[in-house]
Amino acid sequence: MLTGLTSPVHLIILLVIVVLLFGANRIPELAKGIKTSIREFNKNAAGENEEDKVNEREKEEELAGSEATHDETEHAKKSEQ
Repeated sequence: MLTGLTSPVHLIILLVIVVLLFGANRIPELAKGIKTSIREFNKNAAGENEEDKVNEREKEEELAGSEATHDETEHAKKSEQ
């Protein structure tokens, strides 16, 4: 027969246990809370990616600025000689 946690019999038993533990009225509230938590997590994860990109751009700009300063220093040394 069907084995594993995804078999229809196991899913029905699991559903009955959840209803008995939480009650039929609290299940929608729990689902709404989980939905809100997932949305907030995804929003924060996307925000961290954007912050990482901004930090990378700032580092690249700093490197470009330091390279330009290095080039100007070398040019000044050559013109002194």
